[in-house]
Amino acid sequence: MKVALIQALIIWENPKENRTYFEAEINTILGAVDLIVLPEMFSTGFTMNPSAVAETMQGETILWLQSLAKAKNAAITGSIVIEENANYYNRMVFVFPSGEIQHYDKRHLFTLSGEDKVYTRGTQKLIVDYLGWKICPFVCYDLRFPVFSRNTDDYDLLIYVASWPKTRINAWDTLIKARAIENMSYAIGVNRVGEDDNGYEYTGHSQLVDYLGVYVIEPKETEGVLLATLDKSKMLEVRQKLDFLSDKDVFEIKG
Repeated sequence: MKVALIQALIIWENPKENRTYFEAEINTILGAVDLIVLPEMFSTGFTMNPSAVAETMQGETILWLQSLAKAKNAAITGSIVIEENANYYNRMVFVFPSGEIQHYDKRHLFTLSGEDKVYTRGTQKLIVDYLGWKICPFVCYDLRFPVFSRNTDDYDLLIYVASWPKTRINAWDTLIKARAIENMSYAIGVNRVGEDDNGYEYTGHSQLVDYLGVYVIEPKETEGVLLATLDKSKMLEVRQKLDFLSDKDVFEIKG
């Protein structure tokens, strides 16, 4: 599966300009690609003012994603601010080339920024079946909580989309490798660059790590498109040979 990671400078609370920006970036991709990954809250930046920017699942950004996925014959994923049933969600959408949508609502809301005060947390893990791959999507702060992301579903690819600041970027690099190694899975991390309107600086470090913790795409600090091809058969061969996942603990997640 060929993947494209879009590391971007997000324009604060301006969905229209961000859609234009990302479409231009995606149009620079030459040749076919199967999956395009955008950052957390790619249409607005990591805002704690959802009432100003929230959209619905029939809104402009969703319609744009569906149109673009069909035009590129590629799945597109990233998180946006969604209002539903009088609640706001940091929702990661996975848009298939057909226009079908599956979604995951961020479970671990970032209490340090007050995200838990204005957004409603999700409760369900999502496993997406796409092109013979089982994909498990997460959002930013979820990366710090290995129990919820434990590979009890035999997934093949973890995706973390984020607004992870420069001050803690070493933790980002370390934890993505840890999640890949402990779950014997490819792991994609897509983060933003630049400075937001709250003065937080982001240095990207979008990356792709294989099931042994080896970089397929090394961390970058400049905006742009990062491309790679994933080999599922090789991953399954290594999993079968080492068989580490058979020794994982049995546990129950509550709440």
